[in-house]
Amino acid sequence: MLPTMRIVTPGLLSSVQDAGREAARRYGVPRSGAMDQFALAAANLLVGNGPDAAALELTSGGAVLECLRPCLVALAGAELGATLEDRPFPPWRSELLARGATLRLHGRRTNWGARAYLAIAGGVAVPHVLGSRATYLAGGFGGLAGRALRAGDQLATAPTSGILWPYVGAHWPQHARPAYGPQPTLHWLPGPHYAALSPEAQAALSHANIRIGPDANRIGYRLEGLHLSFQQPLSLPSFGVIAGAIQVPPDGKPILLMAEAQTIGGYPVVAIVIAPDLPLAAQLLPGDPLRLSPTSMAHALAAHQSQAAWLAHGPQLDDLAEQLALVGAWPMVD
Repeated sequence: MLPTMRIVTPGLLSSVQDAGREAARRYGVPRSGAMDQFALAAANLLVGNGPDAAALELTSGGAVLECLRPCLVALAGAELGATLEDRPFPPWRSELLARGATLRLHGRRTNWGARAYLAIAGGVAVPHVLGSRATYLAGGFGGLAGRALRAGDQLATAPTSGILWPYVGAHWPQHARPAYGPQPTLHWLPGPHYAALSPEAQAALSHANIRIGPDANRIGYRLEGLHLSFQQPLSLPSFGVIAGAIQVPPDGKPILLMAEAQTIGGYPVVAIVIAPDLPLAAQLLPGDPLRLSPTSMAHALAAHQSQAAWLAHGPQLDDLAEQLALVGAWPMVD
């Protein structure tokens, strides 16, 4: 299988991710996968892949990638100042790259955004491990040799399963995306130990000025500006936890669990950030502000249904690409 993309510079952190290995949680293996599952799915759909195909998760900028053969790609997620041959390469749009083209992510250009996803038609071809191609960094498996990408790495892509020209120039409309932006509001439902919080702590969950602390990675974020206490000390057995859970360790400084979170834990879980808001959390960096807001199960279900409908509708295709293909003016990708 011929390589399609070469990593010239990996930037802060780049890895191969897909939708993760949810079924492996029963064995104590974290789900891993993309931090921003919506952006991953959208990028894949923009190039004609299935929504859970393996793509590149590019964190915070600095990555430089070289195209080794013609390929159809799309970026989705954060605006990280991407350029293609020194011209702007906006996210949420697909484009056909020529051999030798260089894509650079210069870094955050606005006051929000942490991760962009580069999907390549066919999907990144790395081995399946426990049903997924996702890199589990802490465990050292999945992706490319279980590690972050390095300069000189070459990535192959699987053969495409259909005609690609309709997707050239496809774009994802603004109204069909999560509410990305600075200081996002993360809506939460009460966790199993919410009632044990002190009244002051319960109020603080909805009104505190919160920032992402310096202890933040794919496992979870330490939240600053919030100190939670309980009505009485809790001693708990270990129990299952998921991404979105807000745990409270003994120091009272809560932790928001993310994609590579462990499968069980013993800290009290006082709230669960709803899954449709986790893409917003995925776009936060240390120091970024956020809000927490209680919500209802009805709102959570409505938000889930909205995102599912956006993904089911898919991208808007470019009529010009179709016209060019009909007259034979559009090159074949594979």
